[in-house]
Amino acid sequence: MKDRDRYLKIVEWSDEDNCYVGSVPGWIGLCCHGNNEKSVYSQLCRIVDEWIEIYRKDGRMLPPSTSGKKYPEKFQLCSGNDLNKVSAVNNLTA
Repeated sequence: MKDRDRYLKIVEWSDEDNCYVGSVPGWIGLCCHGNNEKSVYSQLCRIVDEWIEIYRKDGRMLPPSTSGKKYPEKFQLCSGNDLNKVSAVNNLTA
């Protein structure tokens, strides 16, 4: 297992950006984008690897693992500066 496998990675379509965007919830916000879902996931994995390397070089502890955990059936997601715009993701479990 690679260290990056300890972190939940999300690639989703953004209507606003008209492309796929990738993020690592609780650690790395939206950090990559593209027109191909698999390509964005590959970019996201490389970014996580780079952040892990940076943390290690700086002698910092990595954030707690986010993979393999049970999540509530409903997430409240806030985007942009307008926190009044909230969307729900139903039935998302690990």
